[in-house]
Amino acid sequence: MKKKILLIFGGRSSEHEVSMNSAKNIFKAIDKSKFDITLSGISKQGTWYRLSEEQLIAASSINDHDYNKNQCVALISYLGQATLIEVETQTRHAIDAAFPIIHGTNGEDGTLQGLLRMTNIPFVGCDVLSSAINMDKEFMKQALTSGGVPNSKYMVLHRSDKQSFEKITKNLGLPFFIKPANAGSSVGVHKVKSEADFKDKIKDSFSYDHKVIAEEFIQGQELECSVKGSNSHPVASVAGELIVKHEFYSYEAKYLDEKGAEIVIPARISPEKMKELQAMAVKAYQVSACDGLARVDFFLQPDGRL
Repeated sequence: MKKKILLIFGGRSSEHEVSMNSAKNIFKAIDKSKFDITLSGISKQGTWYRLSEEQLIAASSINDHDYNKNQCVALISYLGQATLIEVETQTRHAIDAAFPIIHGTNGEDGTLQGLLRMTNIPFVGCDVLSSAINMDKEFMKQALTSGGVPNSKYMVLHRSDKQSFEKITKNLGLPFFIKPANAGSSVGVHKVKSEADFKDKIKDSFSYDHKVIAEEFIQGQELECSVKGSNSHPVASVAGELIVKHEFYSYEAKYLDEKGAEIVIPARISPEKMKELQAMAVKAYQVSACDGLARVDFFLQPDGRL
């Protein structure tokens, strides 16, 4: 009997459209001869819907005004069985496992993982603790530093505090980056080159989160490595290299400009450096409590340091 897999995507997140693209790619990649797929898209307003394959492929986003209320569903534990229930008809669909594909807020921060735990649904990816740690860049950096994994210099900025450009440049130099502490996909990320630049762009970063990370600029090759498996026995992939055609790997370079970046696999680094990177990726995975799968990003600096 085929396992019944629930894909969950969309959501009340600034990365809603990115999640939709990920869901389409994952749905296409799943072997339908081995798995029965149920699709649940969450609208930008927070409503859960059961979607057809055709609706997923056609949609770039999910909004309440585009869907009928008879498609509304809820995720519950029914007599110990994970179940997706249609609100209008009370039709129940048993679920064996979930694949959360919501990016950013409520999807990668432990919120959805907590719901899946409460409804007794096994799921793909990191658990509640790891998701919460790694979504918040401040706590992620604290975990990496305590575990001996090198990472970029940074400062934490709060919306309620007075922002001192002079203090930031004294600690991080120019240029530097600012980014929302709890967001991904380069949403709200800006390269700051001057005080005027900072005053203008910090407003956008704070529009996504009450906390912003200011981070030093690092010159070097951009590399990435996937890690999968249990926290005690993870395995690292061959690293890939990002060749970015924009000033940095921005949201536009990632998703809007088809020629914004090129990925080279394997990365153009020595076998020795590849082994060093893989070992560091595994260590980062372990100290930040990851389980299941993760991607670890690196800069390889001109002096050879990762």
